[in-house]
Amino acid sequence: MEPTNNWRSKLHAIIYESETPAGKAFDIVLLFLIISSIIVVMLDSVAKFHLKYGQYLYVIEWIFTIVFTIEYILRLVSIKKPWKYVLSPFGIIDLLAIVPTYLSFIIVGAQSLLVLRVLRLLRVFRIFRLVHFISEMQFLSVAILNSLRKISIFILFVLSVVVILGSVIYLVEDENSGFTSIPQSVYWAIVTITTVGYGDIAPATTLGKFIASFIMLLGYGILAVPTGIVTTEMALAVRYRHKHSNNACPVCGKEGHEHDAVFCKYCGAKL
Repeated sequence: MEPTNNWRSKLHAIIYESETPAGKAFDIVLLFLIISSIIVVMLDSVAKFHLKYGQYLYVIEWIFTIVFTIEYILRLVSIKKPWKYVLSPFGIIDLLAIVPTYLSFIIVGAQSLLVLRVLRLLRVFRIFRLVHFISEMQFLSVAILNSLRKISIFILFVLSVVVILGSVIYLVEDENSGFTSIPQSVYWAIVTITTVGYGDIAPATTLGKFIASFIMLLGYGILAVPTGIVTTEMALAVRYRHKHSNNACPVCGKEGHEHDAVFCKYCGAKL
């Protein structure tokens, strides 16, 4: 029993621990494979490449799928509670990276061509597997989650401003300028305040242009506020990250433990 546990622990260190030399090598190879598979899927969507190299791209696609399948199985084998990894966001993403290829092999027939196109598009989900290799940047997701409440309140304020200014510009301008309704005017206000400026609708009166100028200047300040909120939360998340390691639990596979932690804070297993 001990050799089996030793073998599993070594496999876990290679697959999950990016701080070890073997783990870094594994991550580099897997990163190369993921990027290469995404390029293959994109090239296969180009008509001239599909007609000329379609068969080769199909074979390469299956090679990538088999490799990712083996890697997925090894991830399940190397932890004591594989179902936790299966239900985790990383596990779902890894499954989405391999299942479409097998489904496209099972579903055949001319009537299923549209389905096959959708399944081929689903393979691009492999790009989300790149999150495995940005553990140093995982504080970004923490910062965004912590900023959601503040940003949500701010967005409600912006929507209120947009509705008010859209209603005002609807009263000022006429239908000949494109402001045919309040929703249409609110759409123009959103496009203007976000500094997108499609140009499909534009005010014609002097007062309307003054209001538009005010919205444009207001837009720069509105874009800066969410950036400041997220930046502040990122700074706090970086401080939190320095106090924690990236070591993954051998049972549940989760990270974010303190450097001197002995047990997993999620499942209680020994690290």
